[in-house]
Amino acid sequence: MTAAVTGGDLHRLRRLNALSVIAALREHGPASLTQMAERAERARATVKDVVRELIEQGWVAEMEPAGGVKGRPARRFRFRAERGRVLGLDVGAHKVLAALADLDGTVLHLAREAVTPAMSRDERLAAVDRTVAACLAASGSAPEQVWAAVAGSTGYVDLDGEIVISRAIEDWAGVPLAAHLGGLLPCPVLVENDSRLAALAECRRGAARDARDVVFLHLGRRAGAAVVLDGVPLRGGGGAAGEIGFHPLFRLGASSEVLCPPGEQAAGDVGAVFEAARRGEPSAKGAVLRYVKVVGLAAAAMALTVDPDLVVLGGGFSRSADVLLPPLRAELEAMCLRTPEVRASTLGDECVAVGAVCHAVEHLNGLLFNPETGPITVNSTRMLAAIERDHRLP
Repeated sequence: MTAAVTGGDLHRLRRLNALSVIAALREHGPASLTQMAERAERARATVKDVVRELIEQGWVAEMEPAGGVKGRPARRFRFRAERGRVLGLDVGAHKVLAALADLDGTVLHLAREAVTPAMSRDERLAAVDRTVAACLAASGSAPEQVWAAVAGSTGYVDLDGEIVISRAIEDWAGVPLAAHLGGLLPCPVLVENDSRLAALAECRRGAARDARDVVFLHLGRRAGAAVVLDGVPLRGGGGAAGEIGFHPLFRLGASSEVLCPPGEQAAGDVGAVFEAARRGEPSAKGAVLRYVKVVGLAAAAMALTVDPDLVVLGGGFSRSADVLLPPLRAELEAMCLRTPEVRASTLGDECVAVGAVCHAVEHLNGLLFNPETGPITVNSTRMLAAIERDHRLP
């Protein structure tokens, strides 16, 4: 005997059908009802009903017919990614970078301000305020249009988003960054380690899109690292996964001093060292090899631990990947049982902000398009905050 279908079962089925249609539109782009039915593996009549409801909820819009098309073209629909905004922030020792994006993570505007490691906490937070304001103003967006914000910060960031230790920025440990941003933006705010966000960006938008297990080297005037397993950045039991630079054996955090020893050259001359090595100058090539040995030791230790398919060289130094990659590959081949492929970042110094955008989008997806509750019609950022707090509709 066939079991009776309850109202709750039907309601859940409608949710799952709606989520399948949204996923099809977001993954493949605008489509007709027939195309959506094929992609979502649903009956066309079911998709037609679902699309009508999603239009009423504000998640889907019908597109204007393309000009010059003869006859009666098939109706086409799209996901309304412009309905909300997400903000990604990179709060570093030398820059603050803000990226505003739509709900699909397409970056609409970037704003940047230079800072210094010696700035006080209040000065750096003021720079954050100016950068966020500039990004919103230039894109014509109001704070209320931002549905989620993620800030990446250098240092050890625990699972609650607290900056526990920061060697790169003075007076930064313990800064209430999430609360501060919450005063600027009435939406859910998350804080995460910058290297983990950069690794996420490379996996979603950059050099590691085809890889599932990745070691990310965040190389610049300060260096960090992160691990991605099965497509997810590893946080560990307390958020300290990947912080190999804190171990005195590896000296990864201060590795750039090998390139520009204190008292000999300014940190800003690192680019000149790479350029000299590119020209074949012996002293510069020697400095690069010493630097790569430091980086390679840490990278090999991580690779031997997690056996990644790929190592990505990212951060500001990725601009000199042509100089760094060949000796780094050689170091890994000498130390690893199974040598991973090594690639350069395709995102450069925007990787943290882009990763913050990706994290914000994925966080929103979990709130708005959860199979147990979504798709949820959102009328205000306060409603989003309530959903996040209670994990249910207010």
